[in-house]
Amino acid sequence: MLFKKSIDALILESNETGEGTLKRTLSAGNLIALGIGAIIGAGLFVRTAAAAAEHSGPAVTLSFILAALGCALAGLCYAEFASMIPIAGSAYTYSYATMGEVVAWIIGWDLVLEYAVGAATVAIAWSEYLNKLIENFGVSIPYEYCHSPFQTSMEGVQGIINLPALFIVILLTFVLIRGTQESATINGVIVIMKVAIVLVFIAIGWGFMNPDNHIPYIPENIGEVKLQKGEQSYYDFFVNDFGNFGLSGIIAGAGVVFFAFIGFDAVSTAAQEAKNPKKDMPIGILVSLAICTVLYVLFGHVLTGVANYTEFNMAGKEASVAYAIETYMHGYHWLSVLVTVAILAGFSSVILVMLLGQSRVFFSMSKDGLVPKVFSAVHPKYKTPYKSNLIFLVFVGLFAAFVPGDVVGDMTSIGTLFAFTLVCIGVLVLRHTDPLRERPFKTPFMPFVPILGAAVCILMMVGLGAHNWERLLIWMILGMVIYYAYSKKHSVVRRKHREGKS
Repeated sequence: MLFKKSIDALILESNETGEGTLKRTLSAGNLIALGIGAIIGAGLFVRTAAAAAEHSGPAVTLSFILAALGCALAGLCYAEFASMIPIAGSAYTYSYATMGEVVAWIIGWDLVLEYAVGAATVAIAWSEYLNKLIENFGVSIPYEYCHSPFQTSMEGVQGIINLPALFIVILLTFVLIRGTQESATINGVIVIMKVAIVLVFIAIGWGFMNPDNHIPYIPENIGEVKLQKGEQSYYDFFVNDFGNFGLSGIIAGAGVVFFAFIGFDAVSTAAQEAKNPKKDMPIGILVSLAICTVLYVLFGHVLTGVANYTEFNMAGKEASVAYAIETYMHGYHWLSVLVTVAILAGFSSVILVMLLGQSRVFFSMSKDGLVPKVFSAVHPKYKTPYKSNLIFLVFVGLFAAFVPGDVVGDMTSIGTLFAFTLVCIGVLVLRHTDPLRERPFKTPFMPFVPILGAAVCILMMVGLGAHNWERLLIWMILGMVIYYAYSKKHSVVRRKHREGKS
């Protein structure tokens, strides 16, 4: 049978107060800032250039629109769940109530790819921009101490450890332990700075765009031409040419820049700390997503107009925005420095929100007995899951210090898309199994929105290629081993079921 959590029990749990509970301190404005704080970051400032150089060229703007479409459709589903089940845990909690414990475990385990591995990805990008900043003062961190052992410079120097990435993870973990409200206040200041700098780059960079850089807007994919002429099979095309520009490049680019949208769902992990979750959660999710989509399309258009997309494969691969300003926007060195400072602050807020989201998901899983109780231990003074934060400090720190950024970035994207797909399906399931349940926010145009949302997310997963599917499969197999070895035996829902039968 399917072991599900009762929605009534979840709502009751969300209203608990006292020892061992999270403090309700976040307003709708805090949640919007939290969403923008998580969304605008490494995805925009690093993954944009990677997607343009490797997959879509100037049509990275179309990749952003496709990714935004998938996020908006999934966001509407998230908003329905978040308003009716206002509790920490995000997609994990929603799936537990709709599709049962096994699917909930799969999502909870999958969300480690989104939040913990995502935080590591951003920490690595933070390291790149820190090096760019201190170069302005005639200092630089030796290559071997700011890159993973799997990376080698053009001069043949091999990385050893990424110390700046490890440092920022440690620093922000301790900020998070200090308290959610304090973290939200710091995040709010950073968000204002970050959005301002994006707007300044768009406004000034618009005048430095070279129209030739946007021609052709969609670079040709030789494989697509061969496919149309019948000169190669669909299988050969998918293995060898899919994503190498053309229309398939836009799809593959959407999978890459999708990382830039990860964060709006982190808002839903803070539901148990929202003052008025039924009203504020949908606002926080959808408004932050809408603001960021507009900024992303404009930013991608300007970046690929100022510098040719092919340059982001070489000299401009790391710290691409600073590279574009320094190389083509003469007289704006000050903007390059300012952008780099703002980006560093922005990356910090993204890491902060991702670490918060990760600890809150495992907080819920621990309450359910699926992971050890240490993950739901709340600090007696600060009311934060501090032991969970410290455990993930070690996990995220190891990834940030020793794994290359492009590997962890794509792992994060495919893991998150998988979670989004299951959330879309979950809304359909719950509408069928519990149609009379009060829904303060209803996903519109049922069942088309969740079906289309799941389809777009799966399309972007396909765009990420076979290697990422293999990594996802290995991660899921590891998760199922842990579930059957530990979680199934300690499940609170299963124990209550057994006690009810006895």
